[in-house]
Amino acid sequence: MPRNSGAGYGCPHGDPSMLDSRETQQESRQDMTVGTTQEKLKTRFLNRLLPGGPGCVHKLSFVRNLQCRQGVRLNVRSSSLTDRQPLSKESLNHALKLSVPEKVNNAQWDAPEEALWTTRADGRVRLRIDPSCPQLPYTVHRMFYEALDKYGDFSALGFKCQDKWEHISYSQYYLLARRAAKGFLKLGLERAHSVAILGFNSPEWFFSAVGTVFAGGIVTGIYTTSSPEACQYIAYDCCANVIMVDTQKQLEKILKVWKQLPHLKAVVIYKEPPPNKMANVYTMEEFMELGNEVPEEALDAIIDTQQPNQCCVLVYTSGTTGNPKGVMLSQDNITWTARYGSQAGDIRPAEVQQEVVVSYLPLSHIAAQIYDLWTGIQWGAQVCFAEPDALKGSLVNTLREVEPTSHMGVPRVWEKIMERIQEVAAQSGFIRRKMLLWAMSVTLEQNLTCPGSDLKPFTTRLADYLVLAKVRQALGFAKCQKNFYGAAPMTAETQHFFLGLNIRLYAGYGLSETSGPHFMSSPCNYRLYSSGKLVPGCRVKLVNQDTEGIGEICLWGRTIFMGYLNMEDKTCEAIDEEGWLHTGDAGRLDADGFLYITGRLKELIITAGGENVPPVPIEEAVKMELPIISNAMLIGDQRKFLSMLLTLKCTLDPDTSDPTDNLTEQAVEFCQRVGSRATTVSEIVGKDEAVYQAIEEGIRRVNMNAAARPYHIQKWAILERDFSISGGELGPTMKLKRLTVLEKYKDTIDSFYREQKM
Repeated sequence: MPRNSGAGYGCPHGDPSMLDSRETQQESRQDMTVGTTQEKLKTRFLNRLLPGGPGCVHKLSFVRNLQCRQGVRLNVRSSSLTDRQPLSKESLNHALKLSVPEKVNNAQWDAPEEALWTTRADGRVRLRIDPSCPQLPYTVHRMFYEALDKYGDFSALGFKCQDKWEHISYSQYYLLARRAAKGFLKLGLERAHSVAILGFNSPEWFFSAVGTVFAGGIVTGIYTTSSPEACQYIAYDCCANVIMVDTQKQLEKILKVWKQLPHLKAVVIYKEPPPNKMANVYTMEEFMELGNEVPEEALDAIIDTQQPNQCCVLVYTSGTTGNPKGVMLSQDNITWTARYGSQAGDIRPAEVQQEVVVSYLPLSHIAAQIYDLWTGIQWGAQVCFAEPDALKGSLVNTLREVEPTSHMGVPRVWEKIMERIQEVAAQSGFIRRKMLLWAMSVTLEQNLTCPGSDLKPFTTRLADYLVLAKVRQALGFAKCQKNFYGAAPMTAETQHFFLGLNIRLYAGYGLSETSGPHFMSSPCNYRLYSSGKLVPGCRVKLVNQDTEGIGEICLWGRTIFMGYLNMEDKTCEAIDEEGWLHTGDAGRLDADGFLYITGRLKELIITAGGENVPPVPIEEAVKMELPIISNAMLIGDQRKFLSMLLTLKCTLDPDTSDPTDNLTEQAVEFCQRVGSRATTVSEIVGKDEAVYQAIEEGIRRVNMNAAARPYHIQKWAILERDFSISGGELGPTMKLKRLTVLEKYKDTIDSFYREQKM
């Protein structure tokens, strides 16, 4: 979609590519290793760049190069996860001559902006500062600067290199971000234009993102699963000047569409070398070298002009109901949410207890980006990066090695962990299996009947000591105090399963349009099935409430986005005249302020008889009643009765994560209980009378518990393949794409109602 004319064009500091090189001055500013001569540094740097030299192949090798040429002893080394890397604050301040951060913020109070929203990348908005939320706004650079003062020597980023964990401190992280910022300026990044990042979570993703903001640009993540056409749409819409890619596979996508991207000036590939030398395609080492030609003063001048009410992050919606929308987030959105949203989740500052988290969910999604990247900087957390195949099976290995103190997963991730435990239990010996079932049973009962009690009966403590603690350790959750989920509903079955392991799953509620969490659960604010309480300083109201108190959730606060890029009509639909964000979600609040989501208004099924039917509760009831069911989607909008599409639980291909034909252990167990010998989906669909009869009986039980007859499922069908991202039925965060399913399985759905007419 074309950008509004005039939005974000021009660089107030001149053409960065024309800036003079000041090598002598830079080397002295960046020298942070006492007693090391410049000649030795240059020699070491050249040695590092030689082919076959020391360093970790394709794993941040350029960091080792940079430690030599910057005079910064990054000391990326094998270490325990709690090691800190020595670097004095005096040395850092002397090397960088940091500008006083107060300059960045005071100017904001003189800003004349009155509008609460804008659709221009270079636009500004009035911040929602009021008595309920009076905190002073500040920029991303100031947030990092203050973190640097407190956490400079703490390990910031951990990554695996040749089977050993290596770390980068916050001081080193900051320097890398500045160098990336200067590299972007040299490549011609214009103010309020984007740097798009197309790659799996990594240190490069992080300091490229921070460097983009430092340089006055806008960070724009692109899902790694995106097609070339989807990449083109986003890169064109956000006016990307630079695109960062991690592999040749991602580079090929951009090369296919480069001619359709008039603003694109360069591509940087950072995990693999390009297949051959290409114009305007740089390796990470070459890119970071370019920054040497931009003086530190030029970057400081750009940083000093930044204000909290300017856009710094673009998050594109998954496009489940049309083209993706670019959600514009201001510097205040990011810094306020990173501080106060995380406090509501009981995230601790590093001086009290350094949080350790594993980064593996897509950073192009707001949940992972705010939790991993920005909150990490705010509180000095140690972020350890999983392998790219994390969701194909390696995540548990990373969790065991890292032992995070807090962890976040979308519901499908928790479900996969649950299914894996169930498979292992099914293959265990009789005694071990019975011990696990006993331990989980007594623990679940205790957690359901006395959820807030710290006094546990002897049997519960014994079960935890003998069995459950070992299970948590095997999962990598031995030290994990907070386990979060969001982005989609979670079934009661999954929540009960983890309660049985003595693992509470804390829900958060928010959208890309709320910078992530607007409601949060925590050890202090927890109620089963709820999405938690308001983040202090935020507001909520329910509009058009029904007799049960269910209404549309509308939100207000410092988390609320600036607007949709280049989409004034969509922005006006989302934000009303008083500045309230209409989420499109339906929910209710209990007497204590806990929020319960009941569904999406757009997903609400209105039958031909005029009955309003929220699909999610019925779908969850079916999955709870029938443990063989993986996905259930209710049909019935403008139809005479309700029907349902079902898929069966099956194993995933370890290489592609696509569903296979083989049933999971839990599904096979279900088949055996009902008298079937089936072990594959194809053996059941259209053939297995025993399984079909068992599912029919389960549907009948769900119907018996329904509020009224219009809520009954009258017809259903089992599909031959489970829903998946590759199949198009699920989005990148595993959300069900209902419109896609309706179109893809139109013939099956129509057959339900054709038969009725006959």
